[in-house]
Amino acid sequence: MMEQYFFQTARSIIAGCGSLERIGEHLQRLGSLKSVLLVSQPFLQSSGTLDEVTNRLKSGGIDVHWNTDVQPEPTIAQLEALSGAIAEVPCDAIIGIGGGSVLDVVKLLSVMKTNSLSVRDMLGTDLIPNPGIPTVLIPTTSGTGSEVTPNAIVTLPEEELKIGVVSRYLLPALVILDPLLTLGLPRDITAATGMDAYTHALESFISNKANRFSDMFALESIRSISASILQAYHHGDDRKAREDMLIGSMYGGMALTCAGTAAVHALAYPIGGKFHVPHGVANSMLLPHVMEFNFDAIVERLALVAGAMGLQTGEGKQRDAEQVIGQIRLWTQEMSIPQDLTLFGAARGDIPGLSLAASQVTRLMANNPKVMTLDDIGAVYGKLFH
Repeated sequence: MMEQYFFQTARSIIAGCGSLERIGEHLQRLGSLKSVLLVSQPFLQSSGTLDEVTNRLKSGGIDVHWNTDVQPEPTIAQLEALSGAIAEVPCDAIIGIGGGSVLDVVKLLSVMKTNSLSVRDMLGTDLIPNPGIPTVLIPTTSGTGSEVTPNAIVTLPEEELKIGVVSRYLLPALVILDPLLTLGLPRDITAATGMDAYTHALESFISNKANRFSDMFALESIRSISASILQAYHHGDDRKAREDMLIGSMYGGMALTCAGTAAVHALAYPIGGKFHVPHGVANSMLLPHVMEFNFDAIVERLALVAGAMGLQTGEGKQRDAEQVIGQIRLWTQEMSIPQDLTLFGAARGDIPGLSLAASQVTRLMANNPKVMTLDDIGAVYGKLFH
C-alpha cells in the first residue's frame, strides 16, 4: 500500500512588511468580532506595538482588553493563573503578539476557555475534546514556528522537564507575519531563535516520519535560514534577511507539524527544564553532536541538506554531509552561542538524571533515525561539558 501523509496548519496566513498595519482588515476573516483579548509581554507594551494594534482595532469598532503577564517558558501554575485572570474577560478571539512562549500561551488559553481541563490534563497528544475560541498569532521572533503548529510547550519545574500539548484545536484561525516586528531583536535572541528554527527543519528532514510534505517545507526552511541567519545576526535592520528568517521559521514549523522533531529536542527539554537553558541555545548545543551520532544513517539526507545550504563540495555525499555539521559549528561560534553546560550550573554528575529524562520523551525519540540507549544519550550530554 502506498504511504499516506497528513498535514494541517493555520486557517489563514498573511505575510510581508507592514502586514500588521492592516490587522483590522485581516480580522474580518474571522467574522463579526465585538471584543478581543490582546496577550503579550511588557516590553512590547513599552515599545508602543500594543498601542498601535489597539488603536487600529478600536477604530474598527472592536473593544480591546490586554494581558501582558506572560512569562518566558510558562509553567502550569503560570498558565492557570493567566486562565483565571482572563476568565471573566469578554472576548470573541485572543490575539497573541510575541515570541514562542506568548504564542503557546495564547493557544492554551483559547482551549482552556472552552474545556473543563487542567493544564496537566492536556499534556500529551489529542487530549483536548473541544475547540477553543479563535486565535490570531503574530510572532515577533523567528524561531519556534509555533504560529503554524498544533503544539504548545509547558514547563514542569517539579519534574525539571518540558512537555508538549499537541492538538489540532491549538491551530490558529489567522497568522500575521510582519518582518518589521523582528527588526529590533537583540543579537543573542536572533541567534538562539534562528538556530531553533533551523533545528526544526533539519530534524524534520531526518525524522523517521519524514515525507514529501515535510521534505518540501524543511528544505525551503533550511534554504531560507542558511542564506540569511548571519546577515540577520550582524545586520538586524536588514528587512530581506528578517523576512527570510521569519518565513524560514514558519516553514520549519510546518515541517515539524508533518514529521516531528527527534532526539535533539528530546535531549533539549531536560536541560531546559532543569537548568533553564533557553530552548534555542539547548538545541544549538546538542545539534552537531546528535547529528554525528546519527551520521551513518543520514548521510544521504544530509547531502541533500548541503545542496539546500549551498555547501556541495563535488567530493561525494559523505563530504557534503560533513560540511553541514561543520557549518552548524561555525554558526554557533560566530554567533557566540554558549556550548558549555557548566555555564548554566550543570555538572557531569547530572548526566544520568538528564539521560533518563530524555529517554522518556518517547514521542520524539521514536522519530530519531537511530535508537539511542541511555549510554548513547549520556555520551552526547558529556560533550556539553568543557
